[in-house]
Amino acid sequence: MKKYKYTFFFGILGGLFFIPFIGNVHLFDWDEINFAEIAREMLVTGNYFRMTIDYLPFNEKPPLFIWFQALSMNLFGINEFAARFPNAVCGIIALIVLFNIGKKLYDQTFGILWAGSCFGSILPHFYFKSGIIDPFFNLFIFLGLYNFFLFYRGWSAKEIQPNAKKKWYDLALASFFIGLAIMTKGPVAFLVISLCIGIYYLYTLWKPLSIAKPLTLSFFFKEYLAFSIGTLAVTLVWYGVEFVLHGEKFIIDFTLRQYAMLSTHDAGHEGFIGYHFVVLLLGCFPASVFALASFRKQEQDQDYQVLFKRFMQILFWVVLILFSFVKTKIVHYSSLCYYPLTYLSALSLYQLWQGKMQYKKWISVVLSIICAIWVLVVVAIPFIGLNPQFIQSFLENDQFAQANFNAEVPWTGWEALIGLYFIIVLIISIFLFKKNEVLKGFYTLFGGTAVMLTLVLIFYIGKVERYTQRAAIDFLKTLQGKDCYVMTIGYKSYAQYFYAQTQPTTKPKFDGDIRWQNYLFYNKIDKDLYVLTKNTAEQELLDLIKPNQVEWERLYEKNGFVFYKRASR
Repeated sequence: MKKYKYTFFFGILGGLFFIPFIGNVHLFDWDEINFAEIAREMLVTGNYFRMTIDYLPFNEKPPLFIWFQALSMNLFGINEFAARFPNAVCGIIALIVLFNIGKKLYDQTFGILWAGSCFGSILPHFYFKSGIIDPFFNLFIFLGLYNFFLFYRGWSAKEIQPNAKKKWYDLALASFFIGLAIMTKGPVAFLVISLCIGIYYLYTLWKPLSIAKPLTLSFFFKEYLAFSIGTLAVTLVWYGVEFVLHGEKFIIDFTLRQYAMLSTHDAGHEGFIGYHFVVLLLGCFPASVFALASFRKQEQDQDYQVLFKRFMQILFWVVLILFSFVKTKIVHYSSLCYYPLTYLSALSLYQLWQGKMQYKKWISVVLSIICAIWVLVVVAIPFIGLNPQFIQSFLENDQFAQANFNAEVPWTGWEALIGLYFIIVLIISIFLFKKNEVLKGFYTLFGGTAVMLTLVLIFYIGKVERYTQRAAIDFLKTLQGKDCYVMTIGYKSYAQYFYAQTQPTTKPKFDGDIRWQNYLFYNKIDKDLYVLTKNTAEQELLDLIKPNQVEWERLYEKNGFVFYKRASR
């Protein structure tokens, strides 16, 4: 039992921090509501094989994560907690995995530093409390690459006779996990690991490692081909059956969607070339600061540690560079970097603990600057909440954003004390690091950050959501149980389906066609139609309503959202 003490510890720690309060805030448009709605419709229809939105085929994502959510909803009901619970479980698994891999690579202390770096950094911590696909997607890719590392370590070892059965077992596991990743979000998982393998091959041609045999072209015709076939076999469990039952439509639509996201600014999500570097530096605080220190030359005790670091560095740069050039910029696109980044953070902290690296002044400076940025945000939000006119004066050209800040949100101002708490945590941590109390400094900084994030979740996120979407969701929840149509005009949303709990209809549907909108607007309808729009798009809706359509009624406007009803006749 003592052997598994820290495994149980990280399981309990993850459960205590990742599970509570995840159901206290509504799901956010688009991604969280999108995936939860697909799972809800699976429960309503009883069809768990095909994904639908508004009961029409949805061909943009594979189903594995949606199945996890559907299972959770069967257990806990259709609600926010159930939608986010799978990722909380993923977070618990991730902490246990990182600790145990770190322990095998180095020792127990390194495992604690790696799992703790993930647990106590801002974005890695938060995304295990979300309802998006990426946590499982990233975990599967990481496990695939780790098992490929184990395979390559055995295949290339010069000092030992490789175990043939173990070698193929590791390669099979790598294929299995990459196959699961493809089943979770798509073939980009295979692209990422293939780029990592290819870049490692080119690197060894340029600068051969003395610790392992370099990859050869014969490797790609045998082992890599076997890996690819194994991955394909896993994905055929769903992709193959989908193709047999429904033809190539999913594959074509999915491919076109992926190309659009790679080549265009999807839904306004755009940014500069260094977007993801800034996201990782600020968002993965404090691990990102210690990861920066790892790019200096460091000592490793064993050859396989040097090899693993090379794999982690390649994974980090492949993901960062790949998604820096992708046109669509969304925060979680670079989230696969969290695993190598927290590994590099743990490596620096481990070197500090061993006395092989000196704590430098620049680390304190960068920690202080980034902490100050986050403290400023934490303090500014309740200040703006208590003085909305301050921010509204800067939003003269955005009528919708101005109206958002008319929301009644119960700020007290005391929330800003969380920022003061974070400053105290940083000051104590830096003091301990300077005194060479590395582990105490680590526990204070990363544990203190995790506590700060929990306080933010409790006292901030729900209040911020009141500005962004609460008025619309509150209205939609009043429609639950009503046999009606509901849609949005002037903006895209999935909230109308999940929060109005829409049911299948026998009326004709026109997938992706303006004719469905025209049908609801101009034909005789058998049940009421509710339309949500924004104040900036209300004129667009009015232009669609014919002057003699007396059955239309403007219900009310709240916080920038406008609600209309067309009565059935």
